[in-house]
Amino acid sequence: MFMRGCLLSLLAVLTPLCAQRADQCTAAVFSPAAGAEGRAMLWKNRDTAELSNRVVFVKEQPFSYLGVVDKDDPSGRICWAGINSVGFAIMNTASYNLPQPKGEATEQEGYLMAQALRSCGSVEAFELFLKANLGPSLGVSTNFGVIDAQGKAFIYEVHNHGFERFDAEAAPEKFLFVTNYSRTGKKGEGGGRLRMERAEELAKQRNPGPFGPQEIFRDFARDTGHSLLGTPTWPAFTRFDSGKEHWLHSKHTINRWDTACAIVLVGKDPKDPKSHAVMWVLPGEPLVSMALPLFVDASSSPAPFWDGKEAPLWTESMRLKSVIRPTFGQPEKQEYMNAARLDNRAGTGFLPILLKAEADVFERTRTFLKQARTPAELAGFQGLLANQAMTALKDLPRAK
Repeated sequence: MFMRGCLLSLLAVLTPLCAQRADQCTAAVFSPAAGAEGRAMLWKNRDTAELSNRVVFVKEQPFSYLGVVDKDDPSGRICWAGINSVGFAIMNTASYNLPQPKGEATEQEGYLMAQALRSCGSVEAFELFLKANLGPSLGVSTNFGVIDAQGKAFIYEVHNHGFERFDAEAAPEKFLFVTNYSRTGKKGEGGGRLRMERAEELAKQRNPGPFGPQEIFRDFARDTGHSLLGTPTWPAFTRFDSGKEHWLHSKHTINRWDTACAIVLVGKDPKDPKSHAVMWVLPGEPLVSMALPLFVDASSSPAPFWDGKEAPLWTESMRLKSVIRPTFGQPEKQEYMNAARLDNRAGTGFLPILLKAEADVFERTRTFLKQARTPAELAGFQGLLANQAMTALKDLPRAK
């Protein structure tokens, strides 16, 4: 049961922090029919003022879980995407056109998702969880994406006094994009419409067929295109002169200056209850990092994802961010990036190196998962890849 008293006691602490946020996020929910492996999936680019994150494993009852959390909140009690030990997964995007009555609780989405991960074993259980806790202390105005081990994949548009459900399987394309407005919210309001248009444009441009997590990271999470301006995205960076700066504005693009990480949650195979769900996490801005697999069945998260004052993988991605965004931290200027440092005509950018390393990770993971694995094997494999990624990121260029 969601504890309303806890929500209200936390509200005074959380609201000042949340009031400073400019959470955006671009995301999608995929039914098994749209997933390359016949599994439901969730994708989220997390756009937030909290650029340094962690991925923690939380041992709980009845369900343990892996969750993405802010750097300064490693307990896992406020979570921004995650998956639990029975294959229920959740993520969200803030919605700015749902009802928000004055004087009621707000900004409790992260707390609710952590509660759901440790208490919900299915989409049906999540819906009951919502119904039981509607009211002024719920504190949400958001779009939740949820999947479970049975392959169900839904978007719930939720505010304090109600929700609407959308089934990805019922959509013509078998998937649903979502940004910062709700389909049932006030018309003409909300945010993220340019990112929604761009995501839909990218989906129409691709070859027909199901989506895979590698494609989502490569072609969607890293996209810098703009549906109105025709801004180039990374395959076109090879046209840039390596000796010149080429600045791109990224306020309304999918890959943004404030993207803290990208996540693709791949659910269990509905036909194989012994299959392993995979939580793919790209730590940092997508263009300056690489995706890595984590397994809730491993009952752990590798140290590079959580250890220290700042998780090492985020430290390295932030260093690379300063290479393409040398004015990072300066208002307005930080929204611009020098794309020629990522790739150029001379081939001296570091993005091709990242993409090649990431492709190798996906291939090794596919091979590794062709047979059943023990928790120890899963933990060893995810730890090996995380440590190798740390070495690879450290070898990439320093800021000039």
